[in-house]
Amino acid sequence: QEHLVESGGGLVQPGGSLRLSCAASKMIFSPHDMAWYRQAPGKQRELVARTTRGGGRNYADSLKGRFTISTDAAKNMVYLQMNDLKTEDTAVYYCTRLRDPRNIWGQGTQVTVSS
Repeated sequence: QEHLVESGGGLVQPGGSLRLSCAASKMIFSPHDMAWYRQAPGKQRELVARTTRGGGRNYADSLKGRFTISTDAAKNMVYLQMNDLKTEDTAVYYCTRLRDPRNIWGQGTQVTVSS
């Protein structure tokens, strides 16, 4: 069955780091068009980072330099390295494949940045 499963969230202090993982089923994974989104309480879901053709990476402007998206095609995995975390990064983080009519999302992983 097609699925996406996120993991790696947790409670971290401001300035700390976390690495999120997303395990994708083979029929969903693609080295490009994989993305991380996040949704904070009371806010709309927003794009955090995505992969593009040719090995490119795009990031939300406010996150450039702190977050890094990567993939491991051999394992069908997508990662999000998050450094220098801020309280405003607190949200549920989701991975998905863009431009896919199946519109499949994982259950999300909670990231809480608090002292």
